[in-house]
Amino acid sequence: MNAGELLANTARSYPEQVAWIWDDRIRTYGETDARADAFAHELVGLGLRRGDRIAMLMENRPEVMEAMFGAWKAAMVAAPLNARFTAAEIEFHVNDAGSRVLVVGEELAATVAAMRDRLPTVEHVIQVNGEPLDGFAAWDEVMARGAASDRGPFEPVTVDDDELAWLAYTSGTTGKPKGAMLTHGVLVFEVLGMLADFFPLETGQVGIHAAPLTHGSGHVGLVFVTKACAQVILSRHGFDVARFLELVERHRVNALFLVPTMIKMIVDHPDVATRDLSSLQWVFYGGSPMYVDDLRRAQKTLGNIFIQGFGQTESPMTGTVLPAAEHDPDGPLAHRLASCGRARAGISVRILGDDDEPLPTGEIGEICIRGGTVMKGYWQRPEETAETLRNGWLHTGDLGRMDDDGYVYILDRSKDMVISGGLNVYPREIEEVLLTHPSVSEACVFGAPDDKWGEALVAHLVLVGGSALTADEVIAFMAERVAGYKKPKRVVFVDELAKTPYGKVDKKAIRAPYWEGRDRLVG
Repeated sequence: MNAGELLANTARSYPEQVAWIWDDRIRTYGETDARADAFAHELVGLGLRRGDRIAMLMENRPEVMEAMFGAWKAAMVAAPLNARFTAAEIEFHVNDAGSRVLVVGEELAATVAAMRDRLPTVEHVIQVNGEPLDGFAAWDEVMARGAASDRGPFEPVTVDDDELAWLAYTSGTTGKPKGAMLTHGVLVFEVLGMLADFFPLETGQVGIHAAPLTHGSGHVGLVFVTKACAQVILSRHGFDVARFLELVERHRVNALFLVPTMIKMIVDHPDVATRDLSSLQWVFYGGSPMYVDDLRRAQKTLGNIFIQGFGQTESPMTGTVLPAAEHDPDGPLAHRLASCGRARAGISVRILGDDDEPLPTGEIGEICIRGGTVMKGYWQRPEETAETLRNGWLHTGDLGRMDDDGYVYILDRSKDMVISGGLNVYPREIEEVLLTHPSVSEACVFGAPDDKWGEALVAHLVLVGGSALTADEVIAFMAERVAGYKKPKRVVFVDELAKTPYGKVDKKAIRAPYWEGRDRLVG
């Protein structure tokens, strides 16, 4: 099935149903589908061929999804990029994908114009909104040409399930970003899996996009499209928590995807106590660890509406699930809050050892996934593909264990594990303990070179506003709660932790100064 048919089928049945609400504007599913058709017609008219890559560089707006669906209908490949990328990051991603067309929002048009000669594969730049810059085509003109009356609807091209649809780039926290090849079959399977495990949505319910449509929220957007849900777009300029709370209340939002950092910001915001958020039924979170102490606070504030999903760019949004009913902060299943749940519908999960053989229950190994959402491979990286997809399993690079009931507990990225004095230390475990201190708001723990121990634990901490804490007090606090070799050897207080454009703590950047000029001992 062509993933573009997810939109076409919904528009055929519910053409007048509201699809998008943004900037006090509304667009229906019928209008959205017609615009996707117009873009598909224009791509073909420009001479693009099946399999060509179309890059999208925009902040959240309906045109992101319209361009993606238009590309899919024409059997071309969407390569959506994060609007927070620097010029160097834009250059790398566009050129790596070999994109022939770049659709850019007005907010980034000047950046693209200044680097136009560094994008040799790009033949056409289409600007969404604003007066198009010199040499750029206007999106509205593209829509007008594509919607010419003699062209009619665009019939989605018949594709094989394993044909490339979405070139999804990894975040690059452990190396250069790689393009995960997501096929039409992966996207359709992903939608069905989310409907089964996360969002039992009904037509006319309401979702909201607070995270980028070019990444996780866009995958959830496919589910909203499939069920003809109205989709509210938050302000395009960062995560405005007050605005988010106001829109949830006004539009009676039912479902959304958030990264843990955003949930923490919502819980800490003073307006959360004054807004009516009772319409919220499902908050799907993932993308980075949600620490147990933060999760307990979120449940106390917003209720038992949280659903955790563990997956990767290489298996989007799909690996394990911890449903809301099993987010049990005080009952007999409270220990499962530290897990990322059990295998999703249609997915196999195993803990494998260094020899790729399954490990006994409780033993620590690499979390591996197999199923219908696993990528086809990495774009133009056969060696990395072979290493990551060896023996039919997606090797996630995450270390964890599985309990007797099949629930998976993530300990850390394999590259983040610290070997100190010959003993393995998992920074996430230490971060969980640090965050139970009432004065600690955020924590990042990692290994730094040490002449005696090989690696020594360093903790970067952000304190709760107005709090005072010393390094000695932190180490004494940890001495009562973890083994001696797990205590941080050094504590650094910072105003904020560096984060990636995706809202994840950028441990690689934080750790880098400590390792400058030296090779890491692990990873």
